[in-house]
Amino acid sequence: MESSRNSVALIAKRVLHSKMNFLAHVFLSGSNIPLSVGNLIADRIKGNRYTNYDPIIQKGIVLHREIDAFTDSHPYFKKSTTLLFPKYRHYSRVIIDMFYDHFLAVNWSEFHQTPLNVFSQDFYNVLQQYSNEFPEDIQRLLYYLVRDDWFMAYQSIEGLDGILKKMATRTRFESKMDMASKDLEIHYVQLQENFFIFMPDLITFVKSKIN
Repeated sequence: MESSRNSVALIAKRVLHSKMNFLAHVFLSGSNIPLSVGNLIADRIKGNRYTNYDPIIQKGIVLHREIDAFTDSHPYFKKSTTLLFPKYRHYSRVIIDMFYDHFLAVNWSEFHQTPLNVFSQDFYNVLQQYSNEFPEDIQRLLYYLVRDDWFMAYQSIEGLDGILKKMATRTRFESKMDMASKDLEIHYVQLQENFFIFMPDLITFVKSKIN
């Protein structure tokens, strides 16, 4: 239980400075593992420090930043955050990131031929080969990602709710994230419709960047 709390605290420390859609970033990288790794860890690599890594990992970090910029400017992502903003304020972007990873996980078969549990385990197995190349904080992130199977946790509202509740106890200011799963249930249809309009646009954008 304590180690699980620590894993959530690790991401909660940067909750306002990071995008939380880990699954989406890995999915969007395709079958290129170094690109996926860079895309996954990018929020922990500040400024031009990304130049210290393998060229393909560098490309993944840059791609992550481009995905974030596209996401924040997309009208349907904005529509989703606007729905939550009166209650969650600046935390609404983080929450919608997590909601969208939930929708991706729930509807995974519509986006990928490999079952999510198989995709996740295959990625985790390869990911551990890269862990020693990164600073200690990133190594901890990767360790908890694998051990607690974060990708699969987002597939259920219960799993998502547990993470949100633990993160809420570790934010500097009151975030109300412990209540966010209720808003997911209330606005589920509308938010999922927004996701299904947003996601194809994001996929097209990322393909143009990778190609």
